[in-house]
Amino acid sequence: MKEKTRGIIIEAIGLIIGCLSLSIGINMFLTPHTIAPGGLSGLSVVISKLTGLSVSTVMIVMCIPLVICSVKILGKKDSIKTLIGTVTLSLMIKLTSSLSNISATEDPLLAAISGAIFLGAGIGIVFSVDGSTGGTDLIALMINRIFPSIPLSKCLTFIDGMVVLSAGIANRNIETGLYSAIALFVVIKMVDVIISGVDHSKAFMIITDEEEKLREAIFNDIKRGVTVLDARGGYTNRDKNILLVVVQKKQEVHLKKLIKRVDSKAFIIVSDVHEVLGEGFKEINV
Repeated sequence: MKEKTRGIIIEAIGLIIGCLSLSIGINMFLTPHTIAPGGLSGLSVVISKLTGLSVSTVMIVMCIPLVICSVKILGKKDSIKTLIGTVTLSLMIKLTSSLSNISATEDPLLAAISGAIFLGAGIGIVFSVDGSTGGTDLIALMINRIFPSIPLSKCLTFIDGMVVLSAGIANRNIETGLYSAIALFVVIKMVDVIISGVDHSKAFMIITDEEEKLREAIFNDIKRGVTVLDARGGYTNRDKNILLVVVQKKQEVHLKKLIKRVDSKAFIIVSDVHEVLGEGFKEINV
């Protein structure tokens, strides 16, 4: 019970901090320049510009019916969580609305990047505590449910693209649309950084005839575990073993030198790994 209460408190704090960051980005940087980096928050900025209504009012008017309509898709529990997130964000935007009167910067590009950093950080924090503030993903889910042949990713891309385009139309300036597109890119990258972190790792898949020697060298030299995968060569039709090992980015060069020393003819596939959980890396905290 204590663990459950602790989890709820952490989620609540994360939601409040995330929504605060979102509202600062929207009010202080994006709204004054009508920059709309996709999502319902961006669409709210555009509609606010066209109607004169506050961003918080527009957001709550759009989001609540949207969440109610998506109950069948999300389920009752997730719908309630999304509704709480939506209301919290709208309240935060209302409470920080005076920030839109502060001229943080007159440079639209700087405003787009700065606002996107706050926006991306806020979304990342909300996602990291398994929260939700609604958004265009709900619209995309509903479209995908009605038209299953349209991939969800294409729905999201199309909707966010339309929001970005609408910013330029609302402001009667094509540059506003371009700044919004830049902001959308920064938001996506910031969300990745917050959720996955910046300390990316490297995964090595190694095909070698010196399996035992190389496995021992990796154990002793780099202190990393190795997973052995069974495989068969497509050309030779011979059974082979593939060594799978994940190392921190700073160990990449060390491992390459070690492989070359043990078996210079080894075949190596190196790929980026954005998050590694477990012994020797980050703890599993969800």
